[in-house]
Amino acid sequence: MNLHDLSTHARAGHVEALNLISLEGGNYYLLEARVSGQPFTLDDGHGQLLHLRSLEHAREVLQPLPQLPPFHLVQAAVHDEMCGLPEEPGIPAEGGAKH
Repeated sequence: MNLHDLSTHARAGHVEALNLISLEGGNYYLLEARVSGQPFTLDDGHGQLLHLRSLEHAREVLQPLPQLPPFHLVQAAVHDEMCGLPEEPGIPAEGGAKH
């Protein structure tokens, strides 16, 4: 699905949600549209996946959409998205003190 297709589906009210998926520790993102319960990863119109640099870049790309459906940031580990670094061994995921 390319941006033109996404816009067409959005105008028709078929896009249920958009997921911005963080890959490679937050170095780039892919955009997935959920249309009629099916996931579609956006491409650049030439068959290549559309790689986005940041959340702000995704907002710029999506700005022409007539109505933005629910938009979610999806990452493998919250710590990666918060700090950009993998979680260190021995540090509890909740961020509490180590006993």
